[in-house]
This record gives sequence, C-alpha cells and structure tokens, in this order.
Amino acid sequence: MRNDDVLKSISYTLNLNKPQIAEICKLGGYEPDRGEIEMIFSDEKETEKRIDGRVVEKDVSHELTSHFLDGLIIHRRGKQKNAKPRPVEIPVTNNTVLKKLRVAFKLREEEIIELLKMSGFEVSKTELSALFRADDHRNYRPCGDQLLRYFLKGLAEKYKEE
Repeated sequence: MRNDDVLKSISYTLNLNKPQIAEICKLGGYEPDRGEIEMIFSDEKETEKRIDGRVVEKDVSHELTSHFLDGLIIHRRGKQKNAKPRPVEIPVTNNTVLKKLRVAFKLREEEIIELLKMSGFEVSKTELSALFRADDHRNYRPCGDQLLRYFLKGLAEKYKEE
C-alpha cells in the first residue's frame, strides 16, 4: 500500500493536522520539510519517469513513514526510560505498518481480528499471527494491501469516535 495513503488514513483516524504530523515525525527522530508533509495530502500525484520508460508516481519516502510510525508509538504510549533508539526499518512494508500500529494502539490479536471483522474482512488467528512473524520465518506471510486497508478502516471506525 502507498505510504501516503497509510499516513492519510492515520491522520484522518486521529484527526491530525500537518503540524501535528510533523511533530510526530520529530518524536521519531526525523525533521520533515514542508514539501514532504504537503505530499501526503496532495490530490495530484507527481510522476517520475524511470529509465525503463515506465511512469511511476512519487510517494512519501519510506524514511518519513518509518519515523512517523515510530513517533506515533511515542506519541500514543510515551517515551520509554533508558530506551535506545530503534533502527529505522526501510523499506516500510505492509507488515511493518501493521506491527507498528499494533504497538501504537496497544492492540491484542483478538482486537485486531475484531477490527477487521467490523470492517468486513475475516481472518483467523493463525493467519494473523503469520503476519507478525519475522520475514525469514517459515510461516511468515506478507500482508496484502486489501487486509491493511480493512485494518485501517476498522481503526478509523473505532478510534474516530474518541
């Protein structure tokens, strides 16, 4: 899933404005410039031509997304005492987004299954646990765009009311 779509969805869910998004990135150890924040909310996608001739839309950087997700954990749960800075995970995969949002919102597996069910997506506990495994584990499964969209939709339904 595109990074800007993930960030837009989270900002909608938590009712975050652009300065708040920048603050959360700073909590994660990243100083975004105005253009990067504007790119999240841009309706018109800029295109970038590749050497092989394909036209690819520009997206928010993996670096900004990773720092935002780390900052979101600190924003929602507070800074841990004596915690060493975590290495930035690049590229940001759907599994990474799911893992970090799980931590930020203090969600257990049952709650994630319920959020997905609320938004119309059925998943078993076994299927869900495969998404949280290390990518070199034999039972690891990549998180698809559809599952992540339903998860973000469920988050919005549950936390938008707060």
